[in-house]
Amino acid sequence: MRLATDTIVKPLPAHLFTLHDGSAETRWEAMAGQGYHTPTDRFFVRNHTSTPRVDAASWRLRLHGGGLRRHLLIGYDQLRAMPSRTRDIALECAGNGRRFYGTQQRRAAPGMQWGLGAVGVARWKGVPLGHLLELAGLRAGAVDVLATGLDQPFVHEGVNLGHVRRPLPVEKALDDVLVAYEMNGAPLPPDHGFPARLIVPGWAGIASVKWLGDLEVSTKELLTPWNTLFYPGVTTMTVKSAFELPWPAMLKAGVRHVLYGRSWSGTGRVTHVEVSADNGLTWHAAERRGLQDDAWLPWRIAWTPREEGPHALLARARDDSGASQPLQRSWHPFGYHFDAVVRHPILVTSG
Repeated sequence: MRLATDTIVKPLPAHLFTLHDGSAETRWEAMAGQGYHTPTDRFFVRNHTSTPRVDAASWRLRLHGGGLRRHLLIGYDQLRAMPSRTRDIALECAGNGRRFYGTQQRRAAPGMQWGLGAVGVARWKGVPLGHLLELAGLRAGAVDVLATGLDQPFVHEGVNLGHVRRPLPVEKALDDVLVAYEMNGAPLPPDHGFPARLIVPGWAGIASVKWLGDLEVSTKELLTPWNTLFYPGVTTMTVKSAFELPWPAMLKAGVRHVLYGRSWSGTGRVTHVEVSADNGLTWHAAERRGLQDDAWLPWRIAWTPREEGPHALLARARDDSGASQPLQRSWHPFGYHFDAVVRHPILVTSG
């Protein structure tokens, strides 16, 4: 078993994770047989620096700025005593799927070479951010809410850029954002933001700032390295699908296999998934698994491969906004938003 890296606290066994320079990607085969939520022990980790160990007793969340009538300091017990909401929400790194720009479309994009495992769904409990803003007296002229984390300052190309921080428009902050303190029914683990973090539904994971320590509400648009130099223009995530299979997978010829997968979107509920085993010549509708579909849609489909040798399985989804997966994605200079249909390699054997 691989233990935690220098930047991640929790164990990172090889059958659950692929490591990427201080971050950890969930192996999709590790989701086989799991329920609707991604178990915390196999939830992906994206760190810009390293996981800090924050003392809940001394932790305070500071709310301040010209967009508020009063400044607040909120302790951990105070936060947990406030009106709360519990929601199933997907978190996904903006670069999820980045390596397929190179391996599938032959034009590599720079950055961490994620497969499709930089995504997970958890049951998050916390206080609506709008409630905290109301307590602090949100002014009519408020524009942005800048969330800042408590991890170590990030150094890029020799320049100290400070703590990870990224602004949210006030409209989004008031809509559905949580200041979460629980994940899957337990306090947030260190790697996932203890004692509190933002959860921003539908938006790229960088918006869901971990180890939250500061919320500045401004009366003008705010700029930081995390919405200019990194993640410029990145907000809502795209539609994606993945098979709960090893990469590559080995299946026997002449045997009926029930294939499982999940599809998700930042723009709406996934309503339809279809699978192709003949390079997209024909597509067959997948069957949904279970009743939950608010964060992602688990599905299944049967396939009996007849011919031995290499094959590829393709899955594509559509959500209730009409967004769907293309067969090819236009190149992105930062490798974000890869939502094209991914060719999952399969080796069919005689058994």
